[in-house]
Amino acid sequence: MTRFLSAHARAIWLAAILLTLGGIVAATRLPVSLFPHIDYPRVVVSVDAGDRDASQMAAEITRPVEIALRGVPGVTRIRSTTSRGSAEVGVNFNWGEDMVAATLATQSALATILPDLPQGTRFSVRRSDPTIFPVLGFALTSRTLDPVALRQIAELQIRPALTSVPGVAGIDVLGGAPREIAVDVDPGRLQALGVSLPDVASALTRSNLVRGVGRIEDRHRLYLLLVEDRATTINELAALPVRAGTAAPPNPSPVPGAPAAVPAASVVTLGQVADIHPSSAPVFTRVTSGARDAVLINVRQSPTGDSVAIVQAVNARLAQLQLPPSVAVAAFYDQSELVSGAANAVRDAILLGALLAGLVLFLFLRSFRLMVITGITLPAVLAATCLFLLALGMGFNMMTLGGMAAAVGLVVDDAVVMLEHMMRRMQEGRAGDRTGLLAAAGEMAKPLYGSSLATMIIFLPLAFVSGVTGGFFKALALTMTIALGLSLLYARFVIPLLAAYWLRDKDVEAAGKADRLMARIERGHARAEDRAFARPLLFVLVVGIGMAVLGAVAWTRVPSGFMPKMDEGGFVLDYKARPGAALSDTDRLLRQVEQIIAETPEVASYSRRTGVQLGGGLTEADEGDFFIRLKSGSRRPIEEVMTDIRTRIEQRVPGLEVELIQLMEDLIGDLTAVPQPIEVKLFSDDPAVLAASAHRVSEAIGRVTGVVEVVDGMRVAGDSLSIRIRPGALAQQGLDADSVASQVEALVGGTAATRIRAGEQLLDVRLRAPADIRQRAEQIARLPLVAPDGHGLTVGQVADVSVQAGQQQLTREDLSPFVAVTARLEGRDLGSAMRDVRTTVAGLHLPPSVRVDYGGLYAEQQKSFTDLTLVFVAALFLIALLLTILYERIVWTLATILTVLLSAAAVLVGLWITGIELNISALMGLTMVVGMVTELVIFYLAEIDPDRAIDADALREAGRKRLRPIIMSALIAILTLTPLALGISRGAGLQQPLATAIIFGLTAAVPLVLLFLPGVLLAATGRRASPGSRPDMPGDAA
Repeated sequence: MTRFLSAHARAIWLAAILLTLGGIVAATRLPVSLFPHIDYPRVVVSVDAGDRDASQMAAEITRPVEIALRGVPGVTRIRSTTSRGSAEVGVNFNWGEDMVAATLATQSALATILPDLPQGTRFSVRRSDPTIFPVLGFALTSRTLDPVALRQIAELQIRPALTSVPGVAGIDVLGGAPREIAVDVDPGRLQALGVSLPDVASALTRSNLVRGVGRIEDRHRLYLLLVEDRATTINELAALPVRAGTAAPPNPSPVPGAPAAVPAASVVTLGQVADIHPSSAPVFTRVTSGARDAVLINVRQSPTGDSVAIVQAVNARLAQLQLPPSVAVAAFYDQSELVSGAANAVRDAILLGALLAGLVLFLFLRSFRLMVITGITLPAVLAATCLFLLALGMGFNMMTLGGMAAAVGLVVDDAVVMLEHMMRRMQEGRAGDRTGLLAAAGEMAKPLYGSSLATMIIFLPLAFVSGVTGGFFKALALTMTIALGLSLLYARFVIPLLAAYWLRDKDVEAAGKADRLMARIERGHARAEDRAFARPLLFVLVVGIGMAVLGAVAWTRVPSGFMPKMDEGGFVLDYKARPGAALSDTDRLLRQVEQIIAETPEVASYSRRTGVQLGGGLTEADEGDFFIRLKSGSRRPIEEVMTDIRTRIEQRVPGLEVELIQLMEDLIGDLTAVPQPIEVKLFSDDPAVLAASAHRVSEAIGRVTGVVEVVDGMRVAGDSLSIRIRPGALAQQGLDADSVASQVEALVGGTAATRIRAGEQLLDVRLRAPADIRQRAEQIARLPLVAPDGHGLTVGQVADVSVQAGQQQLTREDLSPFVAVTARLEGRDLGSAMRDVRTTVAGLHLPPSVRVDYGGLYAEQQKSFTDLTLVFVAALFLIALLLTILYERIVWTLATILTVLLSAAAVLVGLWITGIELNISALMGLTMVVGMVTELVIFYLAEIDPDRAIDADALREAGRKRLRPIIMSALIAILTLTPLALGISRGAGLQQPLATAIIFGLTAAVPLVLLFLPGVLLAATGRRASPGSRPDMPGDAA
């Protein structure tokens, strides 16, 4: 290999330079996003069937849809929520399923059963992916324009301008109402002129005609013949004939209060029977921003889009628009801030870690040239990593950047190990020229390959992990594997050439100055060896049992969670008012909440949605959410702000149920259909028993310490007015139920009878009754109807109108009725809280017909913990296989595994001391400790002659030679991860548990590798050290 390096030095230089330059170019082209692209195996089906009873909706529509979807290949679970006239069905598939094919199969299954469903049933199918939440949200407000005008600006100016921005998947406009033309028919005038409501609707529908009827050629021109009969203005609509004739209707029965009947004119126009005026579509939603009515625009990015570039392009495009001066545009959510904050945190951690690593290198070797070599290698490896990320279709996100930050210490470690060994050979006089230096580098080939493989093979089991954990950490693992593989190549081929050409005798002299520091460290290490090797078995038992006990105690005390907590700079406040509350009453309560939010000094801005939610989904008119954006800079922690706002709402607005959650947790919850940490699922076929059990469970778990925002799952949709037909009376009037329903629908809700074109828009023409006869419940019985023979009557003559109590939303999982009692946590970890919740629920002794199961983020946590535990065990077996291949000594393998396990115990102790939760990030760090500790072990064992019998002298010699590189390696890795472990930067919280776990694992690994490992090896031989048998240490003479 020495000859190879010498002969192909130029080719190696060129390859390294090209890789680095290519990586720099690739880094400028990598898309930037919050999360790695993950195909979440969930499809959501939204079903709309008009205004329909919930139980009827469930029986006629939801259940057939569930049965049909259950037959789609790959389906693992179906959960549905049914309300009045609408339902939402969540379909979960196996992880790894082709979601494009799964979505098409879902649409096909729905299309197959659609003819068997009630007429008018509509459905939409969408995949669950992070793009359901916007990358950018901004609000339009104005002091002079109403929400309808603001919506026009959003639809006609802003949406077209932003749709063409690269990476934008869609633009959603919330708030305001679409423009339309209102045709308020007067029942009295209809009766007097002998015109029925169906006559008006039919006339409107027939009149709007544009039809091509042929083509003709005339005088060298080709003409298209169009027959047009369409109105384009209100005046033209008013002149529209609705009936032609001269005879009055037979035996009219005038509606009370209507004018006397008069002979019909030859032509009755729409203007004679209705008031026509511009209006807006009826909506039961309300959107505000900063306590003003607003229109919100959500910009959704494509799965592979660049969040930062999209936001910059959207802002630039908005600046070019000529919006009215009175319109104010303000962002209420900007995901690029969080992405940039996380990227900057990792960048700063990399730079600071690299600086600290350089200082460690200088402290121990006192060579500026070695610092320069390391400083060149680190950015070169990271740049080349970017090239491979681009080739694999990946980008910068919180996980790939975290992988780079975690790899910094290992990359520097590879360089340090190689440079330290070459420097030691120069000090020993065995590498006086370039050939000697390259030969010294060759001596480290086997340990270098083994240590690199040890840190890479631990990621192999992650390929078999599914769920959120697998999706997130596969990106981190792949990034680290690429970086470590490139680091191995640079350390083996590039660094030896750099050192051979740059190192001088003065570097050896400088390193000698650092020997005084090492001499003191070596003397202390030698004394520790004397004590450990005097009674190796006792030493091993004391240390091993002591660490194991500490680890076991920490395991029972360390808090546990699912995803790491981080300050995202904003949060979502979900709310629910009294079921069936009027929109005006709900709005009054929410104005009080807006006042509380405005009084909070940390709040920068907020937006509110009522009747609709940020992430979509089935939403009643009495529920919705706020997105609250906090100020950057110095302020209270986000959890403290959330608790403060929750407490004040509970005290000042008692009629409102609220849930506060950070966006990332809310997003993951929505994507996996388990938004709350705690979910107690109760199954039973008896609705009464189910309701009573849900109430008992919610009351009981609400008393558990740290459990807040308890919701019993019994969601009522609100009261309804029932128009119950009397068949006998209906028959006497010559009507049928469908005719009554159609006329009442047209009078109350209105029907879009036709459309007219206004510029680029098509405006609905809504036929309805005047507002003054349909505003109150008691007016419904007095609504006028018209029989087929033309005589008039009221609804009360053929039907009984009564108020029915609100209907319960119906929820099912895999066709079984269930209720989910949910809750969140405050000031407590998920693991201990769930233990208390399970104990509490078990003590309730619910009826035998009620089956209890647990879902929510707790279920995801348990699955992730199981998967990562298997990954940890698999990593141990892979490490054992690697060591056995390298050394063919079972004792060495077992001693290494024992050392690794004790380092893992130190990780648990560290998490316990710092109060950091044991979550999927910490478990990933625990798994990485396996490879990092094994790397140190391999460097130690590299100094032991496998053909020589193990004795104390051999172990002392190995310890003396490897003391400096092992301390440097561990110290560099610890210092490079310290910025992330401190979590002082925005966005660093996701990697904080991982960094903390590695730091404590490596801190314990240094004495374990240098003392405990040789103690195990010595104890296995049955020997002990003879007094005074250690070799002379540098500085002993002093």
